[in-house]
Amino acid sequence: MTSEIILIAAGLFAGGLNAVAGGGTFISFPALIWLGIPPVSANATATLTALPGYFTSAWAFRGEIAKESKANLFKILGFAIIGGCIGAGLLLNTSDKLFSGIVPYLMLFATLLFAFGQHLISAVNGPAKLSLFVSSTIIILVSIYGGYFNGGLGIMLLASFTILGYSNLHFMNGMKNLISGILSLASATIFIMSGLIDWNAAIILGSATAVGGLIGGHYSTKIKDIRLLRLFIMIIGFTLSVLFFAQSYL
Repeated sequence: MTSEIILIAAGLFAGGLNAVAGGGTFISFPALIWLGIPPVSANATATLTALPGYFTSAWAFRGEIAKESKANLFKILGFAIIGGCIGAGLLLNTSDKLFSGIVPYLMLFATLLFAFGQHLISAVNGPAKLSLFVSSTIIILVSIYGGYFNGGLGIMLLASFTILGYSNLHFMNGMKNLISGILSLASATIFIMSGLIDWNAAIILGSATAVGGLIGGHYSTKIKDIRLLRLFIMIIGFTLSVLFFAQSYL
């Protein structure tokens, strides 16, 4: 019963955070680890449970996304699927022991992206036009990371869109969620076929995350200043990074 309560609480919290400020991975993934689920399986399960939130958020921006030409849209999504599948394949070939050693660095990297990603985006000046090869390489590389580990993916995608020359923030946010959902769906499908998903945890955590996203989305418009919330998420991220480093090396 205790594990169910933890999963429900983690899901509600993660879903709410994602809807308001992002950073839900800092809650859902460590919760699964804490419950004793092997690291690779926990990562795969966390990826699956994030899907409903990605797609519901993308649906909210469907009008902005529709402004992009269908040809460009399908190209971007196609590259995202390729990258997500490659990332999932890399995870499948990573042992729990090796992944446990990588996790502290991934958590720290994701936390730093969350903390300083907006400064990165502001500092990037997107050129008017990049070649298809360069554009596709950027999307594929970011998607490989997302297929391997979801933390910090949203910031990486926003920075990538800026490099590619996009400036409409509403479109970028919509595409961020759509690409995150598509590449996560591709990687999660591979995880399911490989038997990596802990279904007992996934059903509870996924349902709670969806509910938390709805609640967070409802109240997000009422929050005028999310700086304290973002600071709280950063503290969680850095604390968990330290704990994971301590567990791996002490």
